Amino acid sequence: MLYHGKANRKPTGGLYRKLSKKKKMNIGSDFVPVKIGKEKRAEKKTYGGGSKFSLHQVEIANVLNPETKKAQKAKIITVKENPANPHFVRMNIITMGAVIETEAGLAKVTSRPTQHGIVNAVLIKK
Repeated sequence: MLYHGKANRKPTGGLYRKLSKKKKMNIGSDFVPVKIGKEKRAEKKTYGGGSKFSLHQVEIANVLNPETKKAQKAKIITVKENPANPHFVRMNIITMGAVIETEAGLAKVTSRPTQHGIVNAVLIKK
């Protein structure tokens, strides 16, 4: 787990006085690589009683065609480009901003799969 709260020590090395305990809202989550395969998702409880769905594997994306303004479900074939990390292309890891090859054509991922639990993408003009 990643704690996103304030540091314990001052730049001089002295200790800060604790104003509060560590809270669940200050805890981040580890990176979950979303791969291509039979759909697997996990539910995470959030601060305040809500929940998020995190994808682990996915095989279908919602692809929007910007010219016709119609969306369709398309099977994901492979990852073509990923600006987050060039090694993610080799490992077929899907993140926001990744360019994926689908049955409908090349598409850029617009959703955050580990936060939203779904892969939404927009077709790229050739």
